Amino acid sequence: MARIFSGAQPTGNLHLGNYLGAIRNWVTLQDSYESVFCIVDLHAITVWQDPKALIRQTRELTAAYIAAGIDPERCVIFNQSAVTAHSELAWLLNCMTPIGWLNRMTQFKEKAGKDREKASLGLYAYPVLMAADILAYKATHVPVGEDQKQHLELTRDIAQRFNQLYEKDVLPLPEPMILGAATRVMSLRDGTKKMSKSDPSDYARINLTDDRDTIAQKLKKARTDSEPGVTYEPERRPEVANLIRIYAALDGRTTDQVVADYADAPFTTVKTRLTDLAVEKLGPIAEEMKRLMADPAEIDRILAKGADRARAIADPVVAEVRETIGLLRP
Repeated sequence: MARIFSGAQPTGNLHLGNYLGAIRNWVTLQDSYESVFCIVDLHAITVWQDPKALIRQTRELTAAYIAAGIDPERCVIFNQSAVTAHSELAWLLNCMTPIGWLNRMTQFKEKAGKDREKASLGLYAYPVLMAADILAYKATHVPVGEDQKQHLELTRDIAQRFNQLYEKDVLPLPEPMILGAATRVMSLRDGTKKMSKSDPSDYARINLTDDRDTIAQKLKKARTDSEPGVTYEPERRPEVANLIRIYAALDGRTTDQVVADYADAPFTTVKTRLTDLAVEKLGPIAEEMKRLMADPAEIDRILAKGADRARAIADPVVAEVRETIGLLRP
């Protein structure tokens, strides 16, 4: 069976955008692929993290995976730092990745800001660690969004360079998996900005930990406009378009279908139905996350078991890379 690898950073405040953009898709993929899902805590520390918060957020992200429907018995769920193969393979690949390739990575320029001299080496080399994450499992496919496509292309380049340098097909070239039109979830307060955990207003997003009443309250207060009717015009009516996209994604339909169904209705009807739908779909996730977080020892047990399974796959791959390079293990 083909194998997929994907992961998310445990940086807190998981929201609807994270769920619709990634986690929900992984739930579907586990039925058709051998699935490895990682909590990428080593990527998180490329910028400073509060140690206690990082532990809590690692458990919270694990709980979100499971509450959303990822089965830890069928899938490998673990935190990245528990499997040393990631760090070792990242260093080995760093040693053969040209600096010029990393200089072309647009995300470093965005995340480092204007004063790049203060950015960490880890942030700069982040794409090579991402390559190691994928290649350590010889993943055949990687679900990616638009913001990660460049990094996956680099992963393929690194694998190809390694194979050419040593004249041996050791590392596969993973294929990107684009899962249809991406659901672009925008702020509930400003339809021109992405939904973000860093937005100062909690009413700008729906957190996966929000209870049913909070979800309903946030959607009722979500900004729309005074124009009558239901039309999908992202440029002219960004807030209305955002809510239609969310509705369509949660209901498994297209935006055109939603507009057609409510063509003769006021937008308040759409908003009311969306509120009911979101409470129905997201409320149980929050409740299950709360139940799981009440037993951190059980979450740690799941992560430890997942790490054992991950090592069983990744350690032989890294051993093969070491042997290919010529690193002696007496």
